This record gives sequence, structure tokens and C-alpha cells, in this order.
Amino acid sequence: MNDQVPPPRYEIRARHTDSTVTVYQAYRPSIGLPAARDGRFPPVWKRDRMTWIKPSFLWMMYRCGWGTKEGQETVLAVEITREGLGWALENAELSHYVRGVHPDRAAWQRGLRRSPTRVQWDPERDLDLNPLPYRSLQLGLSGEASRRYADEWLVSVTDVTPLAHEIHGLVRAGRRDEAGGLLPAETPLADLGAPLPVEAGR
Repeated sequence: MNDQVPPPRYEIRARHTDSTVTVYQAYRPSIGLPAARDGRFPPVWKRDRMTWIKPSFLWMMYRCGWGTKEGQETVLAVEITREGLGWALENAELSHYVRGVHPDRAAWQRGLRRSPTRVQWDPERDLDLNPLPYRSLQLGLSGEASRRYADEWLVSVTDVTPLAHEIHGLVRAGRRDEAGGLLPAETPLADLGAPLPVEAGR
């Protein structure tokens, strides 16, 4: 019998240190490879567009198909400051209206216009990329948040595409224990000093 208690429905789990948090993104090679080589995003990366960061490695694998989807062939582990993530959450609004969280739809829309950061919660994924009964954070950065992400918060950029392909190969071969052993260790982040927008009742 598995007596392991499942994680809370809404919780940020990430690979982190005392000063940094690792998030994941996937790009076409023309963006991802220079970013990993230089440790910063290349000029073609547009700071005026919304960019989504994901603390969950497996949710990133779900989104990019283990680095096989067109335009998402290069998977990046982006290390950012904890202070930066805390600022993003402090200035965040939920990506959609939720009854019981917002007074009304108009109030949510006003908050969305003011906020440079959007929070979205999607089902976490297992090694087979099936949904789990608890949620994974996706964080959309735009405007000031996007610029701060690229120019102030960024600590390092690593190409983890080979790791994604290796884990995927092990899963396909039925070697799940080996695959699981290669996953980045993601533990709860509970001390960011910012309220965590959640989708109550969902």
C-alpha cells in the first residue's frame, strides 16, 4: 500500500537553491542554442512578448513533447533569482476569471490590465505525461516582468535537451526507475514572501 501523501493541489515545486529557482522553457534552436551558449537571450528574443516559464520539468516535457515539437526543439533550464520569482508572484493576476476569487469579471479584467505577470495552474504530469490530481504552476511574464526576467533575474541558461531525450528514451524502453532517477529534484517553495494566486473551487 502506498501511504505517500499527495502534494497540495496548489503548490510551487521547483529545483532551487537558497538564492535561485530553475524554470524551464523550450525554443527553436535559433533562440535556444545561443541562449545556452551565451547565458542570455539573443537579440531575436523579444522582450515585448509574453513568455511563459514553468518550474516543473515534466510539465515542460508535456508541453514540448520531450523536445520534439516544432519550434520547441531546444529545452532550456533557466536559473533565476528567488527575489525575481517573488516579485513576479507579488505582481501576478490569474490568467482567467474565477468566480469566488474575483469580486466580478470586471475586477479581474482591471487586475489583468495592471499586472505584468499571469498565473495559470494546469495538472502536473507523470513520466508518461498523464495528468496528476494536483497542479503545476505556469507563469506568464509580459512588459516589465519580461524585461526583468531577461535582464535582471537571469543567472544561468543550460541546454537540457539531451537530458529530455535520455529520460524519454528510458520511459519508452520501460525503464521507468532509471528515468525517474534522472529527473531534476523539485521540492516545495514556501518562502517566497508573496501571496500565491490560486483558483479556489477548481
